Amino acid sequence: MYRGAIFLWFFLYFILLSSGRLMAQETLFIGITGVLVEHNRTLNEEMMTYIGRQVGRRTEIIHRKSYQEMSDLLGRGQVDVAFVCGLPYVIDKEKFGEELLVSPVFQGKPLYQSYVIVPKDSPARSLEDLRGKLYAFSDPLSNSGKLVPTYRLAMIGETPESFFRRYIFTYSHSANVEAVAVKLVDGASVDSYIWEYLNLVHPDLTGRTKVIEKSPYYGMTPVVVRPGIDAELKQKLRHAFVQMHHDPVGAAILKKLLIDRFEEVSDSHYQSIREMREFIETFQAKRRQITPLTAHRKEP
Repeated sequence: MYRGAIFLWFFLYFILLSSGRLMAQETLFIGITGVLVEHNRTLNEEMMTYIGRQVGRRTEIIHRKSYQEMSDLLGRGQVDVAFVCGLPYVIDKEKFGEELLVSPVFQGKPLYQSYVIVPKDSPARSLEDLRGKLYAFSDPLSNSGKLVPTYRLAMIGETPESFFRRYIFTYSHSANVEAVAVKLVDGASVDSYIWEYLNLVHPDLTGRTKVIEKSPYYGMTPVVVRPGIDAELKQKLRHAFVQMHHDPVGAAILKKLLIDRFEEVSDSHYQSIREMREFIETFQAKRRQITPLTAHRKEP
């Protein structure tokens, strides 16, 4: 009987151990960055839990402050699917084979813009009026929050270092709106989706700002998956996102997020981001040949 009890104990131990391993294998690791509205953390997690249920996986949500941190996790295979920005996608696809999954559709298009915003009572009417001012970017790898305004400056022969008195990174589009609203900075670049969302749910905040420039349209911030992800899981994930607006529960979540639906887009959807990046690199290389690179003006 004693031997039988020991055998049974070991048998149950290995069953539980194996079950734990299986459960771990069935966990879907989802990354969230500042491309989603930070005020909606609970709602963002609700959407991710919904996607997990649709593909039959438990979900573990991983938040990171910077886009680079999320890129590192995707590159190491520590995150399965993530909401990222178009610029990190372009860089990471080339660097380690990050794969495009779907794009959100906002106001009828899988596109968005970069807004230049200033305090409501600012006399500035365009980015040019902010020369010598304090400016806020979101993330160094943000398309709308850094690349687009840097490209805009390059088109007039300037860089952020030469044009602004100083600039800061807030690592959040929502924080950029708040920084302008309280006049911590003279202006900022923000994701149009974030500003429009806040304008609807927090008009008291955006009401203290005004949009003075809107960029051309660019590919909306994509949902991506890590390289080497199981093909069947990738297909299930894509199907879950694309069909989400047809399901009453999924549609309700999307409505609260101001997202119409998700749809498949091709890699060429982000070609304009590649072209801006290449233009800036060429411009800055030529500028360095003419004048010494101005040191980044850090806050005192």
